[in-house]
Amino acid sequence: MKVIKFSSKQFSKLCERNNNRKKRVQESVRRIIEDVKLHGDDALIRYTRKFDKIKLTPRQLKVSESETSGAYQDISSDFVNTLKPIIENITRFYKKQVRKSWKITDSEGVILGEKYSPLDTVGVYVPSGTVPLVSSVYMTVLPAKLAGVRKVVLVTPPNKYCSINPHILVVANLLKVDEIYKVGGAQAIAALAFGTKTIPKVDKIVGPGNEYVTEAKRQMFGYADIDMVAGPSEVVIIANQHSNPDYVIADLRAQSEHFRGLSILITNSRKFAKQVREKVDRGYIILVKNLQEACEVTNIIAPEHLQIMVKSPRKVLKGIKNAGAIFIGPYTPTAVGDYIAGPSHVLPTGGTARFFSGLGLNDFMKSTHIISYSKRALERAREPIEKIAGIESLKAHLESIKVRFDEKEKQDDKTKEKEQGKKDN
Repeated sequence: MKVIKFSSKQFSKLCERNNNRKKRVQESVRRIIEDVKLHGDDALIRYTRKFDKIKLTPRQLKVSESETSGAYQDISSDFVNTLKPIIENITRFYKKQVRKSWKITDSEGVILGEKYSPLDTVGVYVPSGTVPLVSSVYMTVLPAKLAGVRKVVLVTPPNKYCSINPHILVVANLLKVDEIYKVGGAQAIAALAFGTKTIPKVDKIVGPGNEYVTEAKRQMFGYADIDMVAGPSEVVIIANQHSNPDYVIADLRAQSEHFRGLSILITNSRKFAKQVREKVDRGYIILVKNLQEACEVTNIIAPEHLQIMVKSPRKVLKGIKNAGAIFIGPYTPTAVGDYIAGPSHVLPTGGTARFFSGLGLNDFMKSTHIISYSKRALERAREPIEKIAGIESLKAHLESIKVRFDEKEKQDDKTKEKEQGKKDN
């Protein structure tokens, strides 16, 4: 591991880790997207042959019911039981995030509110390249289902046998995923965003992926919503002389299992830094003066995962503003969050935890503002509306208010004329 100081140029370079998007990837993804837009399923078949070395027909793109039912024969008998506590934990966590529609009224007849509605269709991307990310199925599908999404479509790359990992199929089946397709990469994201003859167009695309998948999501934003633009996985661990070095070493090594995974130790103990450095090959050690400075460094990095492994972790927690998920204490490795705790492991990376949140129930819902005015309420609001519309020179806006009072004003004018006539007589 490289040892760097908070004040060094190396630290500044580390914080720019996600800002240099490769033009080669951008252009390659742009071409794939355009191809899928123009040629649909034919392009998907071509890219599956090119990248996955698999020959499929359009009919084989969709996973059949027999393939799904057959998957149960290829898994261990206790796999379904293993999932039960995981599903319970995730369900318990996300039920706390449910938002209800609301409204407020006043004596003038104004009604204001918000109506919350689930998205209609969501596409879930599940990586299955070097390893099949089975956990990504339940970490994305369950929040969508709990939000009330009508249709969930899952896409994942096929293996060399022209099939999908049986564990992915079983989890998807148990969670009632509506449709599953054998397609991966940027082409899968384009298919979900545009729709093809076989694959339906969706409202939102979620799930982790490699740099091509991530870039495709970025380019498709606007055609469909996306969860976030994520990069390689990362962990920051705050530790000091009171921390258990074996735990820290194990957790840093675990992060290195991810492709291009980034491991960072922040410590104010040179002795502890030396212990860890001798046992971990990849990553960085950032030396700070104290735990207060450790918080400052962490907030600048804004990591995907943050582990606080000092003696009094909750004191440090108060100083943290930017992190995708925070793991407190020596017995809370990131693996707990990756697999079983409850909150989704789809988290902001590359410093985007400064403004992005982890995948939540609200990502699968939208709010609609509700506004209702009585005539009396509109009359009260008329003057400020007309003044602002006048400043903006929007005459039709002015007229849309005025027309609602023309009848009354004409009636008032007639009444005034009658009264004036009586006075004159």
